[in-house]
Amino acid sequence: MSSESQSGSIPTYRSVSEWFAAQVAATPNALAVVDDQQHLTYGDLDSKANEIAISLQSLGVNSDSVCGLCTRHSVAFAIGALGILKSGAAYLPIDPDLPADRQSFQLDDCGAPVLVTEQKPGTTSRNTCSVMMRDRQRQRSSDFCSTSGGMTGAELAYVIYTSGSTGLPKGVEVTQANLLNLIVWHQKAFSVTAADRATQLAGLGFDAAVWELWPYLTRGASVHFVPEEARTDPIRLRDWLLAHEITITFIPTALAEMLLDLDWPSQTPLRILLTGADVLHRYPPKRLPFQLVNNYGPTECTVVATSGIVPPVANCKVPPPIGRPIRGTCCYLLDEHLQQVGPGEVGELYIGGAGVARGYRNRPELTAERFVFNPFSDRGSDRLYRTGDLACRLSDGELAFVGRADEQIKLAGYRIEPNEIVHALQSHPAIQSACVIAREDTPGTRKLVGYVVSKLGPRCTESELRQFLQQRLPAYMIPAAFVLLERMPVNSNGKVDRSALPAPQSGNTLRDTPLIAPRTVLEDRLTAILSQLLGLDRISVEDNFFFLGGHSLMAAQLINKIRSCFSVDLPLQTVFETSTVAKLSLEIEKILVARLESMSEEEAERLEAACGEGRENAT
Repeated sequence: MSSESQSGSIPTYRSVSEWFAAQVAATPNALAVVDDQQHLTYGDLDSKANEIAISLQSLGVNSDSVCGLCTRHSVAFAIGALGILKSGAAYLPIDPDLPADRQSFQLDDCGAPVLVTEQKPGTTSRNTCSVMMRDRQRQRSSDFCSTSGGMTGAELAYVIYTSGSTGLPKGVEVTQANLLNLIVWHQKAFSVTAADRATQLAGLGFDAAVWELWPYLTRGASVHFVPEEARTDPIRLRDWLLAHEITITFIPTALAEMLLDLDWPSQTPLRILLTGADVLHRYPPKRLPFQLVNNYGPTECTVVATSGIVPPVANCKVPPPIGRPIRGTCCYLLDEHLQQVGPGEVGELYIGGAGVARGYRNRPELTAERFVFNPFSDRGSDRLYRTGDLACRLSDGELAFVGRADEQIKLAGYRIEPNEIVHALQSHPAIQSACVIAREDTPGTRKLVGYVVSKLGPRCTESELRQFLQQRLPAYMIPAAFVLLERMPVNSNGKVDRSALPAPQSGNTLRDTPLIAPRTVLEDRLTAILSQLLGLDRISVEDNFFFLGGHSLMAAQLINKIRSCFSVDLPLQTVFETSTVAKLSLEIEKILVARLESMSEEEAERLEAACGEGRENAT
């Protein structure tokens, strides 16, 4: 049973599943989770999750267990995660698009006895069995035995893996108490009610997905899974949010900045747009009919550590701050001697309080290095998480992000340790040494670049190197370009001189085929658009957009630029299916030529000139 806090307004529970059970009892027929195929009430979700929990308990799963969870982006994720929590175990979200070896590593590293999945996985750990969500026999909900009675809050709720500087990813262990603190803060800070309609958009292996579920499913609100075609397309996403009357949503920073540029109706159900995962560079326009809230927090501090409303500010060249510490959290800016820096001075950000995770799974040395004793607390058990981020405190008390104190890279919302990529590169038999950095040679376009020195003998091709990395790393960690060097530049200390590493150019990057120049006006215009987006000096019309560093958010930008330049509205999926300039130009040409019959003679002549000039050279 729940109890009330001293204020009498905030209920306290020992686990998320206990809190959810109380909500099911209160509103069993209320809408809980929705995707493009299913609409489940709280009672429906509870029943389906109980079936998972019963199956897991029959396999001996308990509060010391971590169970893998691998599903598509759908209601199935909520069912599986809740079922695992109900069994007493913690869940380990595994992106089905990860390389098989990386999935197996996470299961092995966690010692996961079970993988909950929708279909038979391609590979699992030798010590892991699979629970199939679709093929299991239906169990009676009355057979379910709740585990929440013996919980204290110290049990694990989930484990999420992040990039590791030692060459291996590391699992962050987050407890029930950590997660409950996040839920309580979120519900109070954003006045969440049962009438709210929230979204689930983030990748399921990204800790923001945690934030998108539990504050709402413990409050009686509904969670709507954003369909794939709208998840990275700003225009389609805006229209979907409006059509589904969403009231509160989390959007990763890069995509949120694109949404700020769009027109919104003055009367919209959306009241709060939460953003985070990267540095926010934009302030909202005054016309925006909802609040923009910037959030900051490492996975090790349970998703969010600081938060703040971003006001409309015109012509401000300083990025918006990251807000103030959330409920139950404290932030310190310290120098190398762990002394607090003065007002306005830059220090490393250390975070303490109820959100600080237990540590890293099976990494005691790394845990001791990053989770340190809190010298500002009277309790010897209190710890601070050393973020490696640099920040300063503004005159109004808000924190401003400044940069990193180490080599860790934040890109497209993901934390990336370059050494993990270097380790993978140097395991290739043709590579002698390697280095990886993030470059921003074109303002606003930041990408990973790998620098390699080959061993004597045959050189590997670009596609060979990419295929090699694709078997070992997630897609977001594969460099956009590989620059071939005769030797690594070093400084006086013998370390790699990153400032001397050259920008990728057509003459120094690995290629499989010769550079093919544009052959038509359409190809020429598309090449110019892509060169600007990707920050590359020259692009072959046969180069793959995604091999050059393009990603889903950049694909959405490409679609918008094509719409602006050619007045052609291509589906986002077209970029994934025809990812070269040559193929994209043919798709655009088909649409433009189809308009000829309905145009005036003068308009038709201009169109023919645009898409037909140089066609003879192309053939």
